[in-house]
Amino acid sequence: MKKYLITTTLAVSIGFSSFFAAPIAINPIKVSAATVNPQNNQQAVEAKANQLIQTGKSLIGKATYSTAEYKTTYPYKFSCATFIDYIFKQNGVDLATYNEDYMVQQGSYVPRSQLQKGDLVFFKSKKTGTDPDHVAMYIGDNKVIHMADSKQNIVIADMNSKPYYTDAYFSARRVLPTLLPSNPATKGDKVVEQSFNLMKKVTMGSVNNEGALKFTGPGFINYVYKNNGVNLGTTNIKDQMKLGTTVSRSQLKKGDLIFFNSTIGSSAASMVAIYAGDHRLIIPTSSGITTRVLFVDFYNQHYITAKRVL
Repeated sequence: MKKYLITTTLAVSIGFSSFFAAPIAINPIKVSAATVNPQNNQQAVEAKANQLIQTGKSLIGKATYSTAEYKTTYPYKFSCATFIDYIFKQNGVDLATYNEDYMVQQGSYVPRSQLQKGDLVFFKSKKTGTDPDHVAMYIGDNKVIHMADSKQNIVIADMNSKPYYTDAYFSARRVLPTLLPSNPATKGDKVVEQSFNLMKKVTMGSVNNEGALKFTGPGFINYVYKNNGVNLGTTNIKDQMKLGTTVSRSQLKKGDLIFFNSTIGSSAASMVAIYAGDHRLIIPTSSGITTRVLFVDFYNQHYITAKRVL
């Protein structure tokens, strides 16, 4: 179910923009078949899916249902979506969202008859609204694992075992392999991977000190790209926005830089982010490195431009 309240710790890391999010309606019926990412082989997808399933199963009996708190240490507390977000993050895959209405817009649509391990399965029991209100993960053999509710907590269920799983079925999305790096990894993959790895290691502030891993937002951007053989040559956001070639939002690729303003309509950038693929952003802010999806209203409204520097 949707998570309406969060702990103070999570609120700080999320930042104010997430609270102004408005979901974008989709029509999952328009796409008739799942797509396959040729950049990653099926063996890698299956291996990652098995890791996700193992992590999910390991939390049975150790986590309780909560829409008010997202607790990632024992005793764990999750909503349906934060449970999915957590098990993916624990296995190196950042969905960049803890909301099912954003998850349902990631990856590619897959019919129920073609589900495979690791696919996200969505349900909608409420009669109002256009977005799903529950998410689970398919684990094979017509079964899903999910944080069900306050009475059941995490369960594994056959999708034919109760009317809910058929009557409330909404859609399914294949986020593997699109959220995995290409094989072989591209320079964009390497930039994204290093940025993710540095999330809890750097300190953000008003100065740049590479030795101490202390950066401004543009300073962090300059550091990561330099470590991957691309010398941006500046830690100034205004100058960074002049680099590379302009790319449209519909053509974004991993490693592109995206610039946002603080005042809607302004051409002056106040924030720069790294595009991480599949609508995800890696954003250096004063409070740390965070991840979000472009669907959030703030990023839609404050988007200025994107630059390809790789």
